[in-house]
Amino acid sequence: MRILTSGTYYGTKKSKVDVNGIILSQYDYLGPRTDWHYHENPYFMYVLQGNMMDSNKKIKTQCPSGSLMFNNWQEPHFGSKHSENACGFHLEFQKEWFAKNGISLDLLEGSQLIQNPLLHLHFAKLYHEFLQMDAYSEVSVEVILLEICEALSNVKQQSVQKNPLWVDDLKELLHYDTSNLSLRYLSDELNVHPVHISRAASKYLSVSLGEYLRQQKVKDAIPLLFDSNKSLTDITYEVGFSDQSHFNRVFKSFFQMNPSSFRKKIKNP
Repeated sequence: MRILTSGTYYGTKKSKVDVNGIILSQYDYLGPRTDWHYHENPYFMYVLQGNMMDSNKKIKTQCPSGSLMFNNWQEPHFGSKHSENACGFHLEFQKEWFAKNGISLDLLEGSQLIQNPLLHLHFAKLYHEFLQMDAYSEVSVEVILLEICEALSNVKQQSVQKNPLWVDDLKELLHYDTSNLSLRYLSDELNVHPVHISRAASKYLSVSLGEYLRQQKVKDAIPLLFDSNKSLTDITYEVGFSDQSHFNRVFKSFFQMNPSSFRKKIKNP
């Protein structure tokens, strides 16, 4: 079985940057599938375009545009492409980076599809910084990486605590339900009193229900911004914002720029 060394992936490399023990890279995925292989270091794949599938010995995971997949080091897997064009952005941690920053390797366990919207927003910020690399980018990248690790720590803590059964169902609704997710709608779907959902959400989601919903809407908007055929108006309503002004305001609260400016920078990934 092939071992892929630091910064190496199947496909054609478009660009690569090393920053103090982490490797950022962008690849076009070309072949219909790869051979079975594993990687020397743990890494994340953020799918920028196309439809991918990641398969290991336990599970096959669909990864459409906007997906964030974590693959642990020495975890055998293969990738397959299910669209004409596909490309991805990779964040690869060299293990020394964790030691240097006092972060446990146990923070990253098992290969998995990451659904947490805040992690997606951090990766979108990281990708934006990767594209504009300048004299100030190194410190910006370091800050975003620490934010990613903090978010991963929160996700891990949530996964080990004993949650009520309805909490997993709540997360499924927040991640996948395309309805207008009002508190009353969630209450009816979960058969849980709306006041209880509102009060308990911050404990189980790390943020208020409203903030989680805003993060999720912006997360859903990111891959649509990669698609030049989608207008900002189309995206606004597709992800559930009431109007474009609201979309701009919420997006800017996370990225310090409006969606139009972000799109110009990440155009044609």
